[in-house]
Parts: sequence; structure tokens; C-alpha cells
Amino acid sequence: MHAAMPDMPRAARHRLPALVGDLRQLASVQRIVLADGPDAGQKLIALSTGGGLDVQLKEEGSLDIRSLHLRGMPVGWRHPAGDAGNPQRALTGFLVTCGLENVRAARDGLPQHGSLALSPVRVTGLGADWDAREPRLFVAGEITRPLPCGAVLRLTRRVTAPIGGTRLMIEDRVENVSATPAEMMILYHLNFGFPVAGPGCMVRLGDRRIAGIDASTPEEAPGNPRCYRREDGGPVTLDRPAIGGWPGLRMQLTADTGALPFLQTWRDGRRHRNILALEPCNCALRADGTSVGGTLLAPGETWQSRLGLAFD
Repeated sequence: MHAAMPDMPRAARHRLPALVGDLRQLASVQRIVLADGPDAGQKLIALSTGGGLDVQLKEEGSLDIRSLHLRGMPVGWRHPAGDAGNPQRALTGFLVTCGLENVRAARDGLPQHGSLALSPVRVTGLGADWDAREPRLFVAGEITRPLPCGAVLRLTRRVTAPIGGTRLMIEDRVENVSATPAEMMILYHLNFGFPVAGPGCMVRLGDRRIAGIDASTPEEAPGNPRCYRREDGGPVTLDRPAIGGWPGLRMQLTADTGALPFLQTWRDGRRHRNILALEPCNCALRADGTSVGGTLLAPGETWQSRLGLAFD
């Protein structure tokens, strides 16, 4: 992996302002608004680490990741209809967080993948911390969601990325801020698109291959998701070799197995789709495509997770 702030020890950082006109030419966080197309008016927060990682977060969508580029190469998938009002919102962008009342197929009157992905964020902080032991960019915010059962859950999210690096950390905390107990479900829908989703792409859980794309079946129809327990499986890695002029890529996904004990995979190889999805989650998959076994939160109780993405 690429080290943050290469050749720039902490003691020497005071020299940086004299070497540049503005530290934001090295790494930056900025709020932007899109001006055209189906997503005109969409509010985003753009992070550029200066190490080759560029990310756009959705202010009106739980600080999910609209796009992610590694050294200029697109990693995620984009729906042609964009984000605003898209009924297939869980398929567009690199990260869509599903929940909190439901994930996967609709059940008991609850919508497919829940409503969290459409939730606006109250941004509580953003910027660049050059004085930290590992200089980093950060964005923080919170979303409060009422559930049909009468409970109210509050998601507090902090996204950080080392300056000069190619890593991203998403730290979530869900608190039951009501007087009613509630079952909380959450699933992180990571959508990989072309050129990452191409022949030779392979996903491993520990030493076991659990998903991939073969050259012989590039346009396969979408299959049923597969769900694995992570407790004894080791790290999750995605590898895509260099192909067709595109450089190779490796991603390692880390998460607390206590908070997110399951990993789901899903593939849609049809034309204009070409998606490979990795989905850490806190609940099991039923045979009918619905979910079971979310996290029960008593009033005042909290759930926390740390989802790390490291690219090379």
C-alpha cells in the first residue's frame, strides 16, 4: 500500500506552506453542487487525497460514495438515470448504505433496501487535519430516521482518508434515540463497475474464491446473491489484473466481524450493467431474498462499525 505523506515526516510538515500557494493543491475537501443532467442541484462533498484517491460523497444520501477514482481510473458503477428519484438507487454509485428498517428484498410492507440511501445529512464537520499523527481529510455528519415501529434511530458517520494515501475509513454509530426498542438492519452495497468489473476480477474471503468474472461468461444474467459468514474467513480481497491498457487493482476490505458478521456478493453481467457487488452486512439472508436477524437496540443502546477500504 502507498504510505500517506511520502517523504514528509511530521517534523518537516511546517515547511509545506512555503512550498505551495495553498495546501489545498496537495489535498482538499470541498462542497460542490452539480449543474446539469438528471442530477442537477445534487450536493456533493469532494475529497482528493493527493495520493491518487478521489471520492465524491452525497450530502443528500447519507454521505454515501457517488464516485471513487483511483489514479484516474473509475472504480464504481453509475446508473444512466443518475441518483435523484432513481428507484434503483441501490445500484448507482460506489457505495449505497441500505437500511435501517430493512435491507434486501421488500418484506412486511418495508421497501427494498430501506430508506437510508435517500436521507439528507446534517454535516457536522469537514476539513483537513494536517497536525494529526497521520494527516487526513475528514467529513462527519448525522442522519435521524423514524422507523415504522415508532422507534427513531440516529446514524452518525465519519469518513476519513489519509493525505497522500489510497485508503478510506467509514466509521458508523447507530443509536436508538427513542423510547421504543427496534431491530436495526444495515448493508453496505459496494458496486464495482468497468474496468474493475472485467475478466479476471476475483474476490476472496481468506484463501477461498467466493466471486469473480470469467472471460467465458462476461454477459451473464443477474444471479441470486450469496451470503457468507466472515467470522473464520480471514480478510476480504478483490483483485483485477491489468487488462486492455488499464492498470491492475487490488482492494482489501476490513470490517469488525462482530458488527458486520456477513458478506454478500452479487453479480449482474448484462449489457449496460456489468456490476460486481460486495455487501458487508449485519443480518442473514433468507432463501426468499429477505433478511433476518438484525441488531436489536434497546432505547439508548448503540451499534458501531468501522469499514476500511485500502486500494493498491
